[in-house]
Amino acid sequence: MAKYSNKINKIRTFALSLIFIGFIVMYGGIFFRKSPLLMTIFMVLGLLFIIASTVVYFWIGMLSTKTVQVRCPNCGKVTKILGRVDMCMYCNEPLTLDKSLEGQDFDEKYNKKQKTHKVQS
Repeated sequence: MAKYSNKINKIRTFALSLIFIGFIVMYGGIFFRKSPLLMTIFMVLGLLFIIASTVVYFWIGMLSTKTVQVRCPNCGKVTKILGRVDMCMYCNEPLTLDKSLEGQDFDEKYNKKQKTHKVQS
């Protein structure tokens, strides 16, 4: 069974990984100290990863302000839902606001835009 997590946390983790990738690429430039051009390319590339991370953090922050906030029935904490189905940020409880999906097994495919969704009974 696949491990699911909250969409907002997934995007934040991706942005954090961009920062670390940027630092690693910059440190990789140190190995090319004898070639200023190659070292500069690595430094600029690392900086671009960090700038991309900033853009992703800004985007998810703006998206996070527009999400629906609900109280998790399992842990009782307020969490945010993106899409039709999502997980609680704290306890990974499957959550949905769609009445037709209540009681169904959690599947991220419910968030895909399709004209017809086949709901199992």
